[in-house]
Amino acid sequence: MIAGRIFRYIHTNNSLWQASNKALLSELRRKTGYTFANCKKALQLHENDIKKAEQWLMDQAQTLGWSKATKLEGRATQQGLIAVVVHENHGALVEVNCETDFVARNKYFQSLVATTASAALKYASTIAGQDPVNKASLDSDTLKQLPASDGKSLADHSALVIGNVGENLCIRRALCVNVKDGVSLAGYSHPAPATPSADRVGKYASIVAFSATEKSEQLGRQLCQHVIGMNPSKIGQKGIDEPNPVPDDETTMIYQDFLLDPNITVEELLNNSRAQVLDFARYEAGEAVDAAQDLKTVEMCG
Repeated sequence: MIAGRIFRYIHTNNSLWQASNKALLSELRRKTGYTFANCKKALQLHENDIKKAEQWLMDQAQTLGWSKATKLEGRATQQGLIAVVVHENHGALVEVNCETDFVARNKYFQSLVATTASAALKYASTIAGQDPVNKASLDSDTLKQLPASDGKSLADHSALVIGNVGENLCIRRALCVNVKDGVSLAGYSHPAPATPSADRVGKYASIVAFSATEKSEQLGRQLCQHVIGMNPSKIGQKGIDEPNPVPDDETTMIYQDFLLDPNITVEELLNNSRAQVLDFARYEAGEAVDAAQDLKTVEMCG
């Protein structure tokens, strides 16, 4: 009887121990996203201290990511996503590239895009200048050195994601914008996300700075949609810029047919809304950057 009780005691404690370990393993797996095998190893090495195990996994992934980043460097990154984020009087457009559209849909990659957008937005809030619209273009090298909210550089975050997805990535470029009081900023991406959020992500995105007698989020959104769909080359000034004699080839914004109502031009839309476009920018994932653009030329990665 005594032996039976001891056996049942050992068996019960062993079951409790296994259940406890499985709970820790599941929690660590859920928090980090790494494989069960790696999470189990991390817990074993750190005597089931989940905080130490999580840190060890992150450190290992970082090391592996830098190693993979070095090996994959030079591989073309023509896919990716554009994010636009606007907060009060400042905003940012960012582009992050990857090798395949499959990885562009990966949660780790999309998290990197959001992290990059947040870092660029913070930088935008520091831009100094007395003009109604002040902006700064950041190339890949500059952008990667920006700190994320956890204090690590975007380059470190990129290496971590490379370790997870096994593809070359490139934090390619950003445009940071800061506007003065009386000027509104709007951002839009296409395809539009199913759930609206502070960070809009898609294959295309635009940001528009405009002034209006009455503040209108709808007008800002519509102007951004027009910029994405019609890709104007400049705003244009009445009396200085003449409309193109061939309407189908019009690239000056004020003379273009308004995307959402081709019966009027953008100029007519602005007059009816008592508004004025002061500046705009449009990003398309994987596009070649024209040196003639107002933005700083950014070299393609890979």
